Amino acid sequence: MPMGDPFRLSSGAMRALRLCALAAAFWVSPTWAAHADDPPAAAGNDAAEASLKPPPDEQPAKPATLQERIDAAFGTFIVAPIAAVLFFDLLVWDDEVQLPLIVAWLVFGALFFTLRMQFINLRGFRHAIAVTRGAYDNPDDPGEVSHFQALASALSATVGLGNIAGVAIAVSAGGPGAIFWMVTAGFLGMSSKFVECSLGQMYRTVDASGTVLGGPMRYLSAGLAERGLPKLGRTLATLFAILCIGGSLGGGNMFQSNQSYEQIKGVVPFFADMDWLYGVLMALLVGVVIIGGIRRIGSVAGYVVPVMCGVYVVAGLFVLLVHASQIPAAFDAIIGQAFHPQAQFGGLLGVLVTGFRRAAFSNEAGVGSASIAHSAAATDEPIREGIVALLEPFIDTIVICTMTGLVVVITQAYTGEHGSGVSMTSAAFESVISWFPNVLAFAVFFFAFSTMISWSYYGERCWTYLFGPNSSMIYRVLFLVFTFIGPILQLGNVVAFSDLMILGMALPNIGGAILLVPKVREQLDDYWSRLANGHMPTRS
Repeated sequence: MPMGDPFRLSSGAMRALRLCALAAAFWVSPTWAAHADDPPAAAGNDAAEASLKPPPDEQPAKPATLQERIDAAFGTFIVAPIAAVLFFDLLVWDDEVQLPLIVAWLVFGALFFTLRMQFINLRGFRHAIAVTRGAYDNPDDPGEVSHFQALASALSATVGLGNIAGVAIAVSAGGPGAIFWMVTAGFLGMSSKFVECSLGQMYRTVDASGTVLGGPMRYLSAGLAERGLPKLGRTLATLFAILCIGGSLGGGNMFQSNQSYEQIKGVVPFFADMDWLYGVLMALLVGVVIIGGIRRIGSVAGYVVPVMCGVYVVAGLFVLLVHASQIPAAFDAIIGQAFHPQAQFGGLLGVLVTGFRRAAFSNEAGVGSASIAHSAAATDEPIREGIVALLEPFIDTIVICTMTGLVVVITQAYTGEHGSGVSMTSAAFESVISWFPNVLAFAVFFFAFSTMISWSYYGERCWTYLFGPNSSMIYRVLFLVFTFIGPILQLGNVVAFSDLMILGMALPNIGGAILLVPKVREQLDDYWSRLANGHMPTRS
């Protein structure tokens, strides 16, 4: 992909370099607070399991180092205030059940889009499969990747630790009934993905080198300007871009490399004391992919995502086959406890919130990140790409998360002393497939790797929006630096901050998309009419 001269620094690139220098002091802090089994503070599909709480003090008291004091101050004065806003409890009158503001916002957006688009998540499903299979592909359409590669790129950023650990956390916190509400949230989230990815295509631009530029930062600024709100559009677009960059470096990068290292060193003892070497290898692998841009990212994701999802689903099906006689009882428990939960789970609303919250963390519907990948798809029909995108929450939440949930419920792993998160899921599979924990460790590696390469693209598109296309190489190098230091440093509140920024992306994205939804509906009606009348030829 033509890149221009990466060493010719524009004024935007110089601003980017100064920003990196100012940020460096904050990004090097030593305490790790990202525990997959301790929700609720992190965001995004995989980083959703990180906690804002510091780890328990297991060491004798000693004077805090300068870096530890910086990390603590970062948590007190930056992380905590942001978390107080995003996780503000709308149910202030109930001490047992919480409804975080950001979760309510995500659910409201998904429900609004579903009703406004007249259940496009149902009526567009069959057509989405046909488009993904290439039935409507035209090699002359503008874009950089195929429909399938765009779908795989976006899925690689959402399918990950949230599907493995997040489901187990939901079941342990809300009981089997939480799975029902996760599936419901995934179903509604399909409409959110449709709207934001359709908008990503509608307002995308192509620069002189042929690189597609799209995503919320584009449709928020241009789309709201069309509606006579240019200042609001620029403000929301800039806010989204800043949040996305921070989230890509932390939750989409450092958290991934750190957690994959923690899993791999358990099955490959050679790496136990070689965190720096693991960081180098991970940076090299990621660098080989991301330096090639979205075409290479889409190509790699097109292979990695189907394989890793396939292995995981096959293993899950095997466990379910072994326990086939218990499947009806598992569904009875899931549906029954969704509406009649046990008292210790906080009642119906508590189970509902748990399920919706974990689904939002898993599939990122409403966050807007996926529209950046889908804007690069080769098509001259924006609505068509939005229809492809609605498959993501279906695959991520309705298929993979449900598979995990059934395995955990049928094996009764959630009732034993198996902890939570990855350890619970691992114990559930191990009860039937004794060697599967080793496979799971490598699955976590590939989940993390695929998430990193996609989030690098998301962050880069937002970076170039703020600082110009000549600064893209600066971002890529910066991203690889953070990949390297992820397994080495314990980054505590800094990573928690970046994870919060991923969730925060939903605030400007959903707000702007609601204002732009009339245009999406208009184009959807036109597209559907032409499709129904046979005016869209398929490939022979």
